[in-house]
Amino acid sequence: MDRKSKILEAVSNGTLGFAEAVARLAAAEGAVADLGVAKIDHARMARCGMPEFVYGAGKNVEQLLTIVPEILRRNGSVLVTRVEPAAGRALLEKVPQGIHDAQAKVFAVRNSARELRGNVAVVSAGTSDLGVALEAKYTLEECGVRSELVTDVGVAGIERLFASLDRLRRADVCIVIAGMEGALPSVVGGLVRVPVIAVPTSVGYGASFGGLAALLGMLNSCAAGVTVVNVDNGFGAACAAARIINCREK
Repeated sequence: MDRKSKILEAVSNGTLGFAEAVARLAAAEGAVADLGVAKIDHARMARCGMPEFVYGAGKNVEQLLTIVPEILRRNGSVLVTRVEPAAGRALLEKVPQGIHDAQAKVFAVRNSARELRGNVAVVSAGTSDLGVALEAKYTLEECGVRSELVTDVGVAGIERLFASLDRLRRADVCIVIAGMEGALPSVVGGLVRVPVIAVPTSVGYGASFGGLAALLGMLNSCAAGVTVVNVDNGFGAACAAARIINCREK
């Protein structure tokens, strides 16, 4: 009996769970690519419902130029987050069909044939929060999820939020991004019935402590059920939203 048959037999007799079987089958088919500088997990989509991403911070240009083409070859698309300007320029020279968005700090090659599902509203309090919002939007697209930006609707001019309320209520998930005191997710959480994922940003004056004030404000939200991710983590918020959309579609 070959290795794949043994894995399937173990699932059939209940000694191996589904998720572990998927991982072992993927490994048996060579879904982990060892590039020396990194091991690429090509089975992540089958196992988790989202692709392998690349965290760009801390990687040098040579490492990124090795990793990105491998993922692109297998997936037809790729997303690198937290890309420094020099690395972004080098990637764009190597992969000219890509996009280097300096504000979002991402490098992306999009798959124009991918069918997007769901609808996530990416809501930012101020223009200064836009980089984090764009990181979330690029991540959602790489996950195959449709999104809509609703920008500059912070509580300092709350009528702007009310003018966009229909768009938020049509969404399947709201990602709400704010710095300063981080009040916006509480307000949105009291106005919509869909999941709200709050993202504190490091935008603010000295007493914001690099986003800590917004983080604590969101963790203490009086709107029940608001979920909070780490400071400036638009990527993590988007992945959480994609998991919710995957469950809804399922």
